[in-house]
Amino acid sequence: MLQNLLTSLTLVSPVVFILTAIVSWFQPGIRPFFLKKLATAASIISISIAALSGFFVAKYSLLESPFYGIADLGFSIRLDSLSVIMLNMIALLGFIVIRFSLNYLDGDSRHGTFIGRLAAAIASVQLLVLSGNLGILFIAWVLTSMSLHRLLVFYKERPGAIIAARKKFIVARLGDVSLLASVILLYSKFGTGNLEVLFQTIKTNLATGISMPGIELVAVLLALAAILKSAQFPTHGWLIEVMETPTPVSALLHAGLLNAGPFLIIRMAFVMDASTYASGILIGIGGFTALFASVVFLTQTSVKTALGYSSVAHMGFSLMTCGLGVYPAAMLHLVSHSFYKAHSFLSSGSVIEVIRASNVINSKRIGSPIRILMGALLALGLYSGFAMLWGIDPEKELSLLAIGGIIILGLTRLFTSALDSNGGKKLILKAIALSILVTLSFFTLESGAHFLLSSQVPELTQPNLFESILLGIMLMAFGITVFIQIITPTLSSNPTYLALAVHIRNGLYINTIFDRMVRSLYTHKPLQHPVLISRTVKQKSRQEETLEKTLAEA
Repeated sequence: MLQNLLTSLTLVSPVVFILTAIVSWFQPGIRPFFLKKLATAASIISISIAALSGFFVAKYSLLESPFYGIADLGFSIRLDSLSVIMLNMIALLGFIVIRFSLNYLDGDSRHGTFIGRLAAAIASVQLLVLSGNLGILFIAWVLTSMSLHRLLVFYKERPGAIIAARKKFIVARLGDVSLLASVILLYSKFGTGNLEVLFQTIKTNLATGISMPGIELVAVLLALAAILKSAQFPTHGWLIEVMETPTPVSALLHAGLLNAGPFLIIRMAFVMDASTYASGILIGIGGFTALFASVVFLTQTSVKTALGYSSVAHMGFSLMTCGLGVYPAAMLHLVSHSFYKAHSFLSSGSVIEVIRASNVINSKRIGSPIRILMGALLALGLYSGFAMLWGIDPEKELSLLAIGGIIILGLTRLFTSALDSNGGKKLILKAIALSILVTLSFFTLESGAHFLLSSQVPELTQPNLFESILLGIMLMAFGITVFIQIITPTLSSNPTYLALAVHIRNGLYINTIFDRMVRSLYTHKPLQHPVLISRTVKQKSRQEETLEKTLAEA
């Protein structure tokens, strides 16, 4: 009885946001004073409920609400360490985004409507992470997509935003179909929609060697749904084009709604653990997307476009980590990326002033092969030392070492930039201190995430031959990319390199092909005043030129 009461109390969090969305129907216009107070109160209540939920889970480990539905398929709430971590993250981000929106759109003729749509999106995401049954999981999944669509088309007079929203709509519906098919297959096979029953049954079958025909197809469909939800290659173009939406929408999308893909895989980790090919799909597509988007990100001059490619890369890395079965590391990456990206978008308007005020003087590179090699060896030695100190067993935790190795490749570039420059000993000491901090943080936080999620995800297993081959290819690709970045100063005047950089800046034109595939270039009516378009383009061009000039001076 007490546990039912506690889980029901958690429902207050999404309910207050739903109430805020309903009130917005009556205050849709400019300066909705009561609605603004209600939205602020809802976000504060949500944070309080999320904190209390953490206390409940720490005491009871797992809580489930009473079930409402037909034939064990319907509505129930699940409180465990995974849902509580996500709920607290969403509550904090929701508070920040709503507070920012109260001033950001102050004076807008549809300010109340925007706050209501924002509240509806937050409520949808909270229902998704609290889902304890396949029925509500699928419904909440669709609601997150629909609520996002209403935010993307908030300014209907902006053709670019409408095009991106329609592309997102098509991709999202494909993801919905994939998830629906997996839900139907799971329910037909196990006869229940209760997630806990599903997970325990799968764990028992795996432990006793009972075959589960069809589980491979379910896992592949789940992987496909997550890939489509998280803007993975080659359907990533819509995410790059949603920058014409209000900044709070971008912050909520990149920091919250986009995480639904990795969350789905982590939530269904026991299903994924019973498959072979689904993990390979996540490793292949997620790893390639992470690499592709990271390279394109480095060539961008527009701040928001660069942040968009950054999100694509981070989602790819999270899915690749899930494919390797290192779910605690994936969760750690998901949470840290969310807060980082929310801050990046909400502060993107002041980036030029920050760069001008920083007065950074770049050190001149020497180009010594010996110093570059020393930097790589230092990074490898530092990571190996921490791995041994932490007691990481390569025979049992190869996937964890590989994920950490990809992160440490970034330290290789840091070490080589410090050693192979005229920055002096001070710069080298800074590089060493920062590298130690990053390495220590990775192992410490990953251990903490593993402790919190150990009961909700499978134990880490060794990758099979297929996964090992994919992992080796990814490590080699990331290594080559970092090496090219290290020697970039020596290639900056090479005509071939400069020509390639132009193509990379345009994302190798993959988005153009995607445009033609979905015919989104022709889904809006031509504007009656083409002069306004040319003025807008000209203005954007000045902004990009200003940023390029500032970066060059810095």
